Amino acid sequence: MAADPRGFLVYEREAPPKRLVAVRVRDWHEVTATLDDEAAERQARRCMDCGIPFCHTGCPLGNLIPEFNELAGLGHVERAAERLLATNNFPEFTGRLCPAPCEAACVLGINRDPVAIEAIERYLSDEAWRLGVDRPQRPSRSTGRKVVVVGSGPTGLAAAQQLRRAGHEIELLERHDRAGGLLRYGIPEFKLEKALLDRRLAQLEEEGVRIRTGVRVGADVTLSELVAEADAVVLALGSTRPRDLVVEGRQGPGVVFAMDYLRPANLEALGTPIAGAPSARDARVVIIGGGDTGADCLGTAHRQGALSVVQLE
Repeated sequence: MAADPRGFLVYEREAPPKRLVAVRVRDWHEVTATLDDEAAERQARRCMDCGIPFCHTGCPLGNLIPEFNELAGLGHVERAAERLLATNNFPEFTGRLCPAPCEAACVLGINRDPVAIEAIERYLSDEAWRLGVDRPQRPSRSTGRKVVVVGSGPTGLAAAQQLRRAGHEIELLERHDRAGGLLRYGIPEFKLEKALLDRRLAQLEEEGVRIRTGVRVGADVTLSELVAEADAVVLALGSTRPRDLVVEGRQGPGVVFAMDYLRPANLEALGTPIAGAPSARDARVVIIGGGDTGADCLGTAHRQGALSVVQLE
């Protein structure tokens, strides 16, 4: 934090010391640290409470950003967390994984660093759990209707929670042995520790959501059967089909899709390795694609002990 000649406080994003990098890639703990109380208040006070809050348009959820920023800046953490939870089921996920289009839309970003909205969101979500604000909400009445949600990724989990809180009976189906979808198998531990996911799943079950894993729709049960037994079926299948490249060498040994690499790597990090799974250990790795998934592969390859990693965009 520093002051420019006009007296404005300027937020400076400090990179971690280089000497820490070699330490941080030796384990799977989360890389990003949560703001402390003072830093969160200071950062929230940078919000200008714009007449037209463009951060709202940048946020796909329509989060009430100026409202929770104002409350957080005044130290009213519980009320700020409540405003965040009013529009966001899982701020502990978005506060770690979202690309933060709200910050790109922040007016303050025109001539200086935007408000660190995502970091504030992460802080408030962690405090909401600590203070008991983010507690299970069982419905006060039952509608007598059943909804089956297929897929337990972030979309399926959010749909299941919202529909359950509305009073419907919810059955959540997942084809893998553990629920979570992309959050479980696609996001590395160093970006989202799975204890946070397990905590949220436990909350959903406490609210009355029935989670069934190892159920393959189309094999173990047909979609027609689900439609017949439920009042509604929500398909939250995710985007598991990769986009291929038609280039020479594509079918060569060691060329794999990102998710085919990340899923077993995540299981390895959690102590359940898959025999014969692709690994970057003692390998020279080339990653094609510079987005979040490519970055996940890069961080994973380093932690697996790759000899070198090159990322192409």
